[in-house]
Amino acid sequence: MALRRMPSDIIVVDGGSQDDTRAMAQKFGARVLITEASRGGQLQAGFLASRGETVWFLHADTRVDAETWKALEPQIGAPVWGRFDVRLGDEPVPSAYRIIASVMNSRSRLTCIATGDQGIFAARALLEQIGGVPNQPLMEDIELSLRLRRLAPPVCLATRLQTSRRRWEESGLVDVTSQMVRLRFAYYFGASAQALAQRYYSDRG
Repeated sequence: MALRRMPSDIIVVDGGSQDDTRAMAQKFGARVLITEASRGGQLQAGFLASRGETVWFLHADTRVDAETWKALEPQIGAPVWGRFDVRLGDEPVPSAYRIIASVMNSRSRLTCIATGDQGIFAARALLEQIGGVPNQPLMEDIELSLRLRRLAPPVCLATRLQTSRRRWEESGLVDVTSQMVRLRFAYYFGASAQALAQRYYSDRG
């Protein structure tokens, strides 16, 4: 499938990996930045180093294919922000994971809040208006969405962006889902991102 627009700049922001992430990224032509480990801080570093009119934020365990690129193309250069629907893992996806993804996608449409797993994209002009990505260790995707939705509602692309379901498989569906719900509610009711990050990484061991 021919694509009219390919990325002008691919930036990998490494927050302290202990594997061959940096060498592999450089092998495929990406620019590699090394920062302290911080979700929001790493995204902000990538944004500040980027040059394109549209910035697409992706997690390391996200898989991009020609279909997702084709869906993103009409948004490139437009004064919008948005995200994709998400799919958890390779096909065939077990029914439990299909339900989780469906709930995530429906909740996002209802609240106009995206998660990092959904591949948030935004026009540079919009990001500049809000000062870029909030430099916080957790809930940066929630805070980013809250700030962007004050400017415009998100474009919700129904094309499914694939992310890993490894976390659910390793820690259990109930444990991971309940943890996510607890952390979100705590953040909505005023808990600091720093305190929640300590709790999150402590629970993960």
